[in-house]
Amino acid sequence: MSWTLGPSELDDLARGAAILGTGGGGDPWIGRLLVAEAMREHGPVTVLDPEEVADDALVVPVANMGAPTVMIEKLPGADEPVAALRALERFLGREADATMPIECGGGNSMIPLIVAARTGLPVVDADGMGRAFPELQMETFHVYGLTASPLAMAGDHGETCVFDTGRDTVRLEDLARRVTVGLGGGAAIAEFAMSGSDLKRTAVPRTLSLALALGRAVREARAEHRDPVAALGEAVKGTIYGHLRVLFRGKVTDVERRTEGGFAQGRAAFTSMDGTSGLEVRFQNEHLAALVDGEVVCLVPDLVCVLEVDTGEPITTEALRYGQRVAVVGIAAPAIMRTPEALAVFGPQAFGLPFPFRPVERILPV
Repeated sequence: MSWTLGPSELDDLARGAAILGTGGGGDPWIGRLLVAEAMREHGPVTVLDPEEVADDALVVPVANMGAPTVMIEKLPGADEPVAALRALERFLGREADATMPIECGGGNSMIPLIVAARTGLPVVDADGMGRAFPELQMETFHVYGLTASPLAMAGDHGETCVFDTGRDTVRLEDLARRVTVGLGGGAAIAEFAMSGSDLKRTAVPRTLSLALALGRAVREARAEHRDPVAALGEAVKGTIYGHLRVLFRGKVTDVERRTEGGFAQGRAAFTSMDGTSGLEVRFQNEHLAALVDGEVVCLVPDLVCVLEVDTGEPITTEALRYGQRVAVVGIAAPAIMRTPEALAVFGPQAFGLPFPFRPVERILPV
């Protein structure tokens, strides 16, 4: 059933999107401001359940591309994603019937809302990652047979271009990443144009409404003086994610971060409050692996999320700082993201991690 998203719900949505962003996907609070301004000018946004989308509809996902560390200083704009959508429509010779996120996590959950408010298009309550990932091919759309080409890109000085690499999405990622770096480290993209029937077959469903529910759960727990991390765990139960495990509680003691090849890469170290245990988190835009005292406790595609221990507010990779008191949680990825086909594209080996994937709920049973 369709629903209307208005300005009053954006704080909860941004918070939940940052949780699902696993540290990456761009800063959702910057995106939230852009959405609020677009809604102020053009009104609220209609969100469609995937089952409501006609099989022959044209759905065009939109997003920003680039390293989150760059986007702190080079703020994304509201014109570029609309320009990317229009460039792809011209190339295809057909107007889009709806837009949607390519990832439900971080700032990229907000970009389709900006486009929807400014164009009047509805947004589909689904995405292609179920979290955030750093590369274009790391989407369930690609895993289950769709092609990202043609991809349209727009820069902040009015540049637009269209890439068409046929079915080679890995090559498309390489070319688009290089141009993004040339555009100053950030650009808007429109890609994976698909039919409604392909959307229903390949997307992770109802992730915008999930982000909204997670953000609301944390806010309400704080207002009622309950543990927001526990409330988050309760909110995950009964969803297609199903499991949350607290991996570690402690403080940030070291952060190694570099921007390289268009990505924010590095690691963060955490120490328990009593100093007896340590956690290492490795990231490439997003958190990929969590190891407690050298033992893996959560691995991509499962979600590693760093939260402020008292408030439950998510902390992105670029915002990690020495001394922060945190709770690090692992959230199980949906089944569509754990198939052999999916793990071949965005499992641990896709990131060069020397660990076999094991579900977080099996590593840490209740």
